[in-house]
Order: sequence, then C-alpha cells, then structure tokens
Amino acid sequence: MTEKINELITVAEPRSAISEAYRTLRTNLDFASLDRAVKTLVITSAGVGEGKSTTLANLAVVSAQAGRKVILVDADLRRPTMHQILGASNELGLTSMVVDEARLTSPPLQETGIPGLSLLSSGPLPPNPAELLGSRRMAEVIATLTEEADQVFFDTPPIVAVTDAAVLATRVDGVLLVIGAGKTRREYARMAIQRLEQINARLVGTVLTNVEAGGGFTGYY
Repeated sequence: MTEKINELITVAEPRSAISEAYRTLRTNLDFASLDRAVKTLVITSAGVGEGKSTTLANLAVVSAQAGRKVILVDADLRRPTMHQILGASNELGLTSMVVDEARLTSPPLQETGIPGLSLLSSGPLPPNPAELLGSRRMAEVIATLTEEADQVFFDTPPIVAVTDAAVLATRVDGVLLVIGAGKTRREYARMAIQRLEQINARLVGTVLTNVEAGGGFTGYY
C-alpha cells in the first residue's frame, strides 16, 4: 500500500463518521440504480477545487471494500490528479489505450494496495482531450474496462469549464455531480445541470462538499 493512499480518510480512518458518509454515498448510488444499473460512472463538478477527485477516490475505496472489482480512471486529460492522490505512475494510462491498439487487450492498470481497486491513470496528456474522449477508440476502451470490473469510475474536468465531461457523460450509465458549499456559485451549479440535461445524461446524484456541520463533519459534507 502506498503512502499516498494511506492519506485517504476511508483508508486511514475507516470507522470515522466521514468514512461512513462515503459508505452512505455508495449505498445511495446503489439504490439510485435499482431499475437501471450504474456500472460506469462519470464524476464532475461545476468548478475547480470542489473536492471532486478526492470524493471519487474515497468512493472507489469504499466500493472496493464492499467486495467489488473497481477500476478508477483518470479521464481528466488536462489536470490529472489521481496518480498523485494514489501515489502512482502516470507514464502509461488512458491515453495509451486510446492511441495504442495493443493496450486494449492489455490495459496498463496499476494496483493501489486496496484489494479490488485498480487505477488507470491519464497517461500522457493529448492536445485534444475532448476529441479523444469522443473517439470511436474511447468507446472500445470503455467496453474493455467494463468487462474487467464490476464498476468503472471516471474522473473528469469541471463540466462548466470544458466539454470533456459532457462528451464522456453520453457514453456511461450515470453522472455524479460534486458541488462545493460556499464555493460553487448558484448560476454555475444550474449551468452544470442544464448542460447534463441538454445531452440527456443521466444525473444519478449530487454530492455537497465542504459543509460546516460541526463535530466530526467540520469541513466536509
């Protein structure tokens, strides 16, 4: 297990109230998909610095802790952070699978130290992220990863800033939107939801972060 992943609250303090909140989020997502399974999930936010990537990393941990095989994909091809959060390499990753057909049969997945949880980092950053995510080869990558795991989670850039998340949202089972209390402007939150509605993406839930609720939840949601 890497030093970095030990910094995640769901690993460092699995019995804490915050970790329990992540397990509640996992359960709520399960209930949201009773009629239509959510095997592939995009997480995005309205703006930057809202805790999107940290939220997804902890959600992936608790999902793996529930006995599921989970692949965490860093599809933020502009400012990737998952390899930093998990203390992993970013030499090969998602873009490697897209540009190298041989990688489709041998995905460059990295172990995280959490049983059941693998990471597909972003890989080398492309000049055209949105076009890459919307390509035919990307659809093949998603199909390959879906066969490899019970759940595949995709971290993406803020949906209001660039089109990347919207492009990928049309290819997955659901979208989870992160909103930072006291940080996300209301018009940006509305704009994020409107953009998802315009492309008929399936918004399965919203996570509110950074709510000062006192006690063990201070600075969390």
